[in-house]
Amino acid sequence: MMSDPARRSRRLLVMAVVLLVVPSQSVRAQTTVGGHLGFLVPWVTHQGGQTTTVFDSYSFGMPIGISVQGQGRMFVDFEFIPTVSQSPRGTTLTVDPGVLYKLNHGFTVGLRAVFDINASRAGFIPLVNKGWKLHQPIGVFKSVYAEVDVPVKFSRPTGQPATNPVTFATQFGFSF
Repeated sequence: MMSDPARRSRRLLVMAVVLLVVPSQSVRAQTTVGGHLGFLVPWVTHQGGQTTTVFDSYSFGMPIGISVQGQGRMFVDFEFIPTVSQSPRGTTLTVDPGVLYKLNHGFTVGLRAVFDINASRAGFIPLVNKGWKLHQPIGVFKSVYAEVDVPVKFSRPTGQPATNPVTFATQFGFSF
């Protein structure tokens, strides 16, 4: 005879299989894939008790994103941002997947998780985006957008004090 935990595990497995096999309305929903390509400027950053601007040391990024959306207003966006900076001189890669919600009149709000590759920084990015449809698409690009981002990162470098940067940044680009 089966023990009680084994019976529960078996029930959960059967329920999971039934949910995967029986088609639901959400499975049949139309899913669209889109994306964006843009230019990012981090205007002001406060970290470790100091505030710097883009005029003190330039830094810019080229955000590339892939969006997956179903029938509703909410969608998932996977964004990758290669960034070039003057001080410290170098290039970095940031990965920031997020959940976004479409409002009326072309506005979108969202929250992204942010991970700096090869660095001890992670955090979140609240954002507001405004898009405008192009009357004449430019190749695959169907709209332009402007976005305000406020990345909040938690920095814990080994053997160094935490700096926890907060940045005000803007993004401009094309969407498809």
